[in-house]
Amino acid sequence: MISGKLNELPAREAAVKLARREIGCEALARACLERIAAREPGVKAWTHIDPDQVIAQAKALDAGPVRGILHGLPAGVKDVIDTCDMPTAYGSPIYEGHRPAADAACVGMARAAGALIMGKTVSTEFATSHPGKTANPHNPRHTPGGSSSGSAAAVADRMLPLALGTQTGGSTIRPASFCGVVGFKPSFGLVNRAGVKPVAESLDTIGLFARSVADVALLFAGVTGCPEVAEIAEVPAPRVGIWRGAKWPEALPETVSAVEDAAARVARAGARVSEVEVPGEFAELAKAHHEIEYFEMARGFAYEFEHHREKLSEKFRSRIEHGRHCTLATYCESLALADQCRKRLAALFSDYDVLLTASAPGEAPEGLANTGNSVFNRNWTLLQVPCINLPGFAGPRGLPVGVQLVGRFREDPRLLACAEWAFRKLP
Repeated sequence: MISGKLNELPAREAAVKLARREIGCEALARACLERIAAREPGVKAWTHIDPDQVIAQAKALDAGPVRGILHGLPAGVKDVIDTCDMPTAYGSPIYEGHRPAADAACVGMARAAGALIMGKTVSTEFATSHPGKTANPHNPRHTPGGSSSGSAAAVADRMLPLALGTQTGGSTIRPASFCGVVGFKPSFGLVNRAGVKPVAESLDTIGLFARSVADVALLFAGVTGCPEVAEIAEVPAPRVGIWRGAKWPEALPETVSAVEDAAARVARAGARVSEVEVPGEFAELAKAHHEIEYFEMARGFAYEFEHHREKLSEKFRSRIEHGRHCTLATYCESLALADQCRKRLAALFSDYDVLLTASAPGEAPEGLANTGNSVFNRNWTLLQVPCINLPGFAGPRGLPVGVQLVGRFREDPRLLACAEWAFRKLP
């Protein structure tokens, strides 16, 4: 394989070749850098990348022993996640040139497992809604989604095999759907968030991007320090519940078709598929998510709001103001509703192994002024359960459309196993 194609290797295959010294870390890094140099002017996925620093890391990895399951694998890091040797600006001009003293925990774990940190990928402003510069690699006139814009786009464009992001609303699953990659939001708290700029502490979750379920499981194993979860179990055809819910009318025809096609494909492969009767109180979760997010944002960004208000986007300022007007009673009521629905959802999982639902309303909208709607993501983030986007479908303009599988809280390996089973059945 010529060096210029090494960047297209699946992460798991590359990991085996790197561990056996069949390919070098430097050769793989150079292939990724070549791809970035060719494509970055149009995609704009990066806020920081230093080729000399990348090659120095790669040479050090080649010169030493195999460090772990991510040895030599290039990975991107969203620009709200601290890195000790690269700037982290949190998607805001307030922090331009900021140099953290230490790596975030997830970056530290990735490095300990041997990952080669390529650089920092574009985030929206503080991982919220105000967009960055990144374009969809399938069509630069369309959004890549957000807030993990650069991570999803870089993986989709084969600039590198793995990337870290975050999700507070839909910031991993939605851009994964828009860009046509696998995006995994683990159960809340399973990946340590130390060193990640908080948006809303009850919601923030580290997100992972790759081009296959097997590859995202490998990255999950690396950042959790649990190598056993890299080995995806073989499972029988799962019990699949189709989840529509109160927001289903917002699904565009391409998303409706994708979910129904996915349901039909897994049913033909032996899955037991049925419609879920969604409890009525789940219709209030979207509002509860907003109240919790804005309440926590208003307090977490007190410094930025008081001292750098002019450098915040209008949308960000309005959310802070909304949060400051939210009462403690409303906040606590929203938290209580989330607790109630988590219990109801756990009971529902006695009948299902996974839930099948939409990842996004449709294909990526045209324009870069907004990153799309997280209507099909917020509830799952609030409910703290693991979710994964599976690509394989397309919208009317030929842009990717994914479907989302949702698993039981803290049963992430089982979700990954069911997702791998389903991934093989999709287009």
